[in-house]
Amino acid sequence: MHIGMVGAGRMGSGLARRLVRAGHACTVYDPNPAAVADLAADGIAGAGTLTELVAALPKPGVIWIMVPAELTGDVIDDLTPALDPGDILIDGGNSFYRDAVTRSHALSDHGIHYLDVGTSGGTSGLDRGFCLMIGGPAAVVERLDPVFRALAPGLDAAPRTP
Repeated sequence: MHIGMVGAGRMGSGLARRLVRAGHACTVYDPNPAAVADLAADGIAGAGTLTELVAALPKPGVIWIMVPAELTGDVIDDLTPALDPGDILIDGGNSFYRDAVTRSHALSDHGIHYLDVGTSGGTSGLDRGFCLMIGGPAAVVERLDPVFRALAPGLDAAPRTP
């Protein structure tokens, strides 16, 4: 699959790298060009704007938003005009659940699917996997199962810490 990642900080960059290592394609946008350039050194495509990010994805597009929760609403507002019905937005930033419900309803009015995927794992997630708390329509979650399995591969994927 090809995922657009918004946010190339510690978590977003780890998610992007883990996806690419598992055979998925990833294009990343971050307002800090240096963060995008750092991922390019690992062969991960970058985009200079959110519009470029959306245009780089096959349709229907899948975009994972990995920014601080207080910025998520603004990012969604900026992305929505560039999206088409059938596109999927994944909020990985541990937003307040009521905000997630409101966003899901508002986006569904435009035919855009919304998944609330609280993500944790910090910098260790790249090597050990990420904990994903997935919420959204079952059919959309099932479609993205290969992505979720690449990010959270299960208990036996890494040795336990003491």
